[in-house]
Amino acid sequence: MDIRTGRPVTLASNGMVTSPHSLASAAGLDVLRAGGSAIDAAIAASSVLAVVYPHMTGLGGDAFWLIHDGASGEIRYLNGGGKAAEGATLSSIKQRGLKEIPLRGIIPATLTVPGAVASWTEAHATYGRLPLRRVLESAIGYAGDGFPVTGRLASFIEMMRDDLLGDREAAALFFPQGVAAVPGTKLTNANLACTLQSIAVDGWQGFYGGPVAAEMSRVSEERGGLFRSADFSRQKSVWGAPLVGRYRDVTIFNTPPPTQGFAVLEMLNLVEPHELHRKDFLGPDHVHLLVQAKQIAYHDRDQVLADPCFAEVPVERLISKEYAVERGRLIDGRSALRWDMVPSYGSLSGDTVYVAAVDRDGNAASLIQSLYGAFGSCVVAGKTGVILQNRGAYFSLDHNHPNRLEPGKVPLHTLIASMAKRDGKLWSVLGCMGADGQPQIQMQLYAAMIDFGLDIQEAIEMPRFLSGRFALGEARDTLHIEGRFAADTMEALAQRGHTIDRWDAWNEMAGHAHGITIDGQNGMLSGGSDPRSDGAAIGY
Repeated sequence: MDIRTGRPVTLASNGMVTSPHSLASAAGLDVLRAGGSAIDAAIAASSVLAVVYPHMTGLGGDAFWLIHDGASGEIRYLNGGGKAAEGATLSSIKQRGLKEIPLRGIIPATLTVPGAVASWTEAHATYGRLPLRRVLESAIGYAGDGFPVTGRLASFIEMMRDDLLGDREAAALFFPQGVAAVPGTKLTNANLACTLQSIAVDGWQGFYGGPVAAEMSRVSEERGGLFRSADFSRQKSVWGAPLVGRYRDVTIFNTPPPTQGFAVLEMLNLVEPHELHRKDFLGPDHVHLLVQAKQIAYHDRDQVLADPCFAEVPVERLISKEYAVERGRLIDGRSALRWDMVPSYGSLSGDTVYVAAVDRDGNAASLIQSLYGAFGSCVVAGKTGVILQNRGAYFSLDHNHPNRLEPGKVPLHTLIASMAKRDGKLWSVLGCMGADGQPQIQMQLYAAMIDFGLDIQEAIEMPRFLSGRFALGEARDTLHIEGRFAADTMEALAQRGHTIDRWDAWNEMAGHAHGITIDGQNGMLSGGSDPRSDGAAIGY
């Protein structure tokens, strides 16, 4: 199939940033040009996204990193998952008369403390070159002076109208003069500018201590929420090792539990013996195989994934080639696996941002950050301007489930970030938004580049599919597929028993993917950004 991209791959030799908003990518590049590291650039881009893409990310959310050290070649993992409050117990939820954790409102908003900012300050302390004040300069400016509303942001404001209007501070931000912000208008968040300024001056303490934490705690206590000041003081990011797998001639790194990164490696292991590169690109055999691998890996994920500090997650077994041989016996080339045979209970609906950055010294950052749902909990933490996440809704209230709610625990996370090496050298930095869809999207990108030789931009722009459901009432394993797939491919998939939901040609629900690849011979950087977003890959 001939892939005709809407935009060429971005080429540069010194440094590059790609993200789902051009202003964020430009802020990251500005920091690189000023002598900042890839980690500085990722924080700059992420902080701007927290201002200009508030439906998908913010200071009130969580973040996970993979960081490549250009000098040593080491890849490290940084866990920026927010921990559950001391008062977040199964009994406390039951006492409120709740049989499940709500998706919006003050309960999920305050179940877990925001973790992203702690990861920014920890990554900066270890790998930063510029002062934090300089790194956050663009974000502070856009929050204080205003930023333009894109069509995508405006559509999400309209979509979440009722929930946003239910919170006084959120309504004031997104419905100035009582009217929803429309494309091309300017929005400001002066309170968020002050919070960012506090972080710029005092780092971790500027967010997790002092007036900012006190205000977030006040809002929680007055409105019946769960976290308190002491919960903020306990929030720290933790360094660890990434998961490592191999697909053909590529070594792939991903984020470990509590994230679902192992699913990518398990799926690639399941696919590898079937020699995808010998099948028709984007033909029915190609799609059917990837969907079956997803069914199996997601079943495993839903059974065992949790915070490894609280539950044993047999991740080394799950990503082993031997386990793939065992589980691969379920794959049937002729018909779809029924969901009740290999169940998958997740939802694809979620909102996230991904940033990739590489500097001239070979340092690289793969950063994923999110509020979980659109505008998170739709609760703004008083005068901080911070939209609080609803990631706590991912906790289980089942006493026997490894992902059950417990104080100090990080919930299961769909957020994952990836890197890959070829011949021992950093080859790719990539990731995407899309909740449960993230492992599927990563798998499609890797297959396109490794098996079929596409460049990063072509891989991002190829027709995409996601298996799963976006809402209650849908079949659990509906195959959502963009309309650019060939009609005979869709027909063949339907004949194999897949429930097809034909999307339009370019559907934002298929996720935003971004990435950078590095030529092993000359070090040239190739950047890709998703036309399903407002993003750009920018280099120099």
